[in-house]
Amino acid sequence: MSDEKQHHISTAVKSYGRVLLGFIRKRVASDADAEDVLQDVWFQLSSIINSQPVEQLGAWLYRVARNKIIDRHRKKKEHTWPARTDDDPELPEIADAPAATDGNPETEYQERMMWQQLYLALDELPPEQRDVFIWHALDGIPFAEIAELTGEPITKLVMRKRYAVLHLRQRMKVFYDELTDH
Repeated sequence: MSDEKQHHISTAVKSYGRVLLGFIRKRVASDADAEDVLQDVWFQLSSIINSQPVEQLGAWLYRVARNKIIDRHRKKKEHTWPARTDDDPELPEIADAPAATDGNPETEYQERMMWQQLYLALDELPPEQRDVFIWHALDGIPFAEIAELTGEPITKLVMRKRYAVLHLRQRMKVFYDELTDH
């Protein structure tokens, strides 16, 4: 590794390491997961720093961290569906589906298939809508915190989530109906 590359990485770690780790910790289940995500971010920085210049390094690091958190969330083997709350009536009907807690292979298979369908539907969304939905509905991050993070007004974030929910409801309805008919 060249001295210049090493210097850029060291400067980034010193400048952003602590606050970036705090950002990640709020969005993952454990400190160990947060440290793993941070390592992935530093690895990606080290692999890209020679091939292309990174403008707005801080924004780039946060974006990579967000993407790594989303990837980690997608790769989880055991999931539970978010519960519908009174203050969030827009959560799709799939939230009422049973989690695979009974050890039944069929139930576990159905849950895996449902998550797969959900992620396919999420991938169809514009990134802004997808991120807001994942952060608020799946990760439980309040709109105020998302607004602070993104710099977007809360009303705009609420509308983005609403559009995401409408799309997800439409895409998941057929699959949900098949599950509840059995």
